[in-house]
Amino acid sequence: MAAQIARGLRGRYRFVFLVLDGVGPLGEQLRSEGFEVVELHRRPGVDRRAMRAVRAAVRAHGIGLLHAHQYTPFFYASTGRGPLPFRGRRIPILFTEHGRHTPDRRSTKRVLANKLLLAKHDRVTAVSGFVRQALIDNEAISAGRIETIYNGIDPGPQPPEAVDGIDAARAAAREAFGVDADAPVVVQAARFHPVKDHATALRAWRLVLEARGDTLPGARLVFLGDGPLRGELEALSEQLGIAEAVRFVGRVPDVRALLPGADVAMLSSLSEGLSVSLLEAMAASLPVVATDVGGNPELVVEGETGLLAPRGDAEALAMHLTALLSDPPRRQTLGSAGRARLLQHFTAEQMHTAYAQHYDALLG
Repeated sequence: MAAQIARGLRGRYRFVFLVLDGVGPLGEQLRSEGFEVVELHRRPGVDRRAMRAVRAAVRAHGIGLLHAHQYTPFFYASTGRGPLPFRGRRIPILFTEHGRHTPDRRSTKRVLANKLLLAKHDRVTAVSGFVRQALIDNEAISAGRIETIYNGIDPGPQPPEAVDGIDAARAAAREAFGVDADAPVVVQAARFHPVKDHATALRAWRLVLEARGDTLPGARLVFLGDGPLRGELEALSEQLGIAEAVRFVGRVPDVRALLPGADVAMLSSLSEGLSVSLLEAMAASLPVVATDVGGNPELVVEGETGLLAPRGDAEALAMHLTALLSDPPRRQTLGSAGRARLLQHFTAEQMHTAYAQHYDALLG
């Protein structure tokens, strides 16, 4: 999301990316697009050298505003900005919280630290009402200084109708998935991390196949993404006896290009701030089956744009998946309503406008 903001607003501001850890593929991509990307080489623990590196980067690049994405970057931005004057005051920080750990608990140490780290002229935003409330409850940040700015994406064009019964985008995605043209497909786009709870998604898929496999010939669950848990999840699919009905596609350069190959989008997360994966599914006019956690219910209107299930509840996820896979007209209705909701509340243009207003105010 930080990259998208910079790309959308580079005509108005000069962006420099200060990266605490490795630059990674996205950092290299940003460099190729002409952005400055500075690696701070943070060491484990509280790294005072990284604080000094922030201060050096501020001086070297003439930085007038630090936009910190997530709490740890906020900590290093605040401790690293030092007493350097900017229009007669310390360099301002815009702290944006994207998500919360689970379980999320109040820490007295952090509450006290926040009073020192957050200057009077700094600003705070949250990507969902859920995240905003967590900052109030667990970080003791005043409600009056936290604004909710929803993540947004470029919705792209309306998904095309099939021409002469052939949808080229759907056919290409299905080929990439390795599934039949008319097979029912559920897609989950998420990194393989414990918080995404792919294991529950696999158990739900087994229940779908046990209950309705005979009426859903060739049905496939497709995982887009990668991560350290991939081998463990592949082994679990074998243990559950559903390996043939699951596709591990891996990391792909453009998830949205493959979404037309799906019939339903699923997200089995234990916690979410405001999921970009769900936004992308909504842009593709896909109905959503997701867990009722974090900001998900702010995106997915139950029964109107998708269906929600309790976290960790494979039975409820399976019930929702079965209902939608068995009802194409309902899928179309929910998917169309989801795209309409995205256009109303969650576009990149809306997000860029909101952040630009904060940038202008903080820069004076």
